[in-house]
Amino acid sequence: MQRFCTLGFVLGLILMVFGLTYTLPIATSLYFDDGMAEHFVNGMSLNIGVGSLLSGLTMRFRGEVKTRDGYLLVALFWILMSAAATMPLLWGIPGLSFTDAFFECVSGFTTSGATVLVGLDHLAPSLNLWRHEMVWIGGLGIIVLAVAILPLLGVGGMQLYKAEIAGPVKDSKITPRITETARLLWLVYAGGTVLCTLSLKLAGMGWFDALCHAFSTLGLGGFSTHDASISYYDSPAIEFVLIVFMLISAINFATHYTVMHQISLKPYLLDPEAIPMLGVVSGSILLCAGYLWHFETYPDFFESLRHVAFNLVSVATDCGFMSADYDRWPPFVPWWMLYLSCITACTGSTGGGIKMFRTLLLWKQAGREMFSILHPRAVNPIRIGDTPIANKIIFAVLAFIFLYFISIVVLTFSLIFSGLDPISALSGIIACINNAGPGLNVIGPAQNYGVLSDFQTWICSIAMLLGRLEVFTLLVLFTPTFWRK
Repeated sequence: MQRFCTLGFVLGLILMVFGLTYTLPIATSLYFDDGMAEHFVNGMSLNIGVGSLLSGLTMRFRGEVKTRDGYLLVALFWILMSAAATMPLLWGIPGLSFTDAFFECVSGFTTSGATVLVGLDHLAPSLNLWRHEMVWIGGLGIIVLAVAILPLLGVGGMQLYKAEIAGPVKDSKITPRITETARLLWLVYAGGTVLCTLSLKLAGMGWFDALCHAFSTLGLGGFSTHDASISYYDSPAIEFVLIVFMLISAINFATHYTVMHQISLKPYLLDPEAIPMLGVVSGSILLCAGYLWHFETYPDFFESLRHVAFNLVSVATDCGFMSADYDRWPPFVPWWMLYLSCITACTGSTGGGIKMFRTLLLWKQAGREMFSILHPRAVNPIRIGDTPIANKIIFAVLAFIFLYFISIVVLTFSLIFSGLDPISALSGIIACINNAGPGLNVIGPAQNYGVLSDFQTWICSIAMLLGRLEVFTLLVLFTPTFWRK
């Protein structure tokens, strides 16, 4: 019982912190006078009130969160946070169901960029900003933000950090103290957001759109203030700025910090994931642009290059913006883009999927197995960069990949069972579990997830949560061992 009270205390504190995030949409509502301020004030009051009550009732049980409890807390908070964030949407958008509102919030916090809403061009500015702020908060992880604050209140954060932070190597830190690590990561993240906002403004966006799209870009969430997404602007300059910042956001933020700390680009060259990621993306752009030019999808190579570069980077980095209806392109290109969404983003970035680290590790493991067939007595350790990789990490990656693909299979067949066509089902689950946004066919880039039934919408919500929490964090809660003392 005490462990659950400790979790209740931490959960209450985090809810109180989360309540403060309503401040920005409240200010936006008052500035634009869109009539939504009351809804956000009520939402803030409810979050802070419930959080205060919960933490007050369990204060005497405060203490360090154990590793096992950290996973439960992360899963509970992501679900409760998404549910709590629905209130302004439900109150401000007539006819919106809780299922669709929950999906929209899960999509925001998991930085998926999938939406069920239409009429975004005419949505109240504060509601539009709220959608994008959810992406920004979810980008580096609300729990990583929380571990920078909770120790000040007497709650250690290391177990929360391990449960939340993405990637196979969870014990690596850029500073000895986890709270300092979290603060530095958020400093880099916030600085990148400011720089992206200014760049988009200079490229031709208004201040409001620039801020919203900067939130989406740094979080790799893909939400837009327009139904037509980036195609609304038809601007090569805006597309170029977004490409640059999407690629930046797909690289480990700890590497960005090291670059700024050393005032040198050398850490990018030493990062074992950054160069392979950029190489795969660059090669894919040239391949797909040439492919579209060959099939005369666009009149010349450079127009093909423009549209492929933006949309491929957007999907590959798991962002979700679109500047063209790539569902109408020859099938090889959109399916290749969806494949890239599985492997491209780096560990420690705001992207989803398997991550480039695991991809490189499996590639080298396959090579080692073939080498062992020819030289069974040879010692051939695996290295990523200059770092030797322990076998326990390789086994963990293999287990992750197995559960990742099994999850895709089970969830895809669940959608097909419910009546969705196979192309939409498979592409939708791949997009959701990789937090990449649009799928193909009825949920393609020119459509949205609003066409799905409630059952299908909940399946996609589960897929987004599985992807954001990297499968293990959520599935471990359903094992009997987890609940044993």
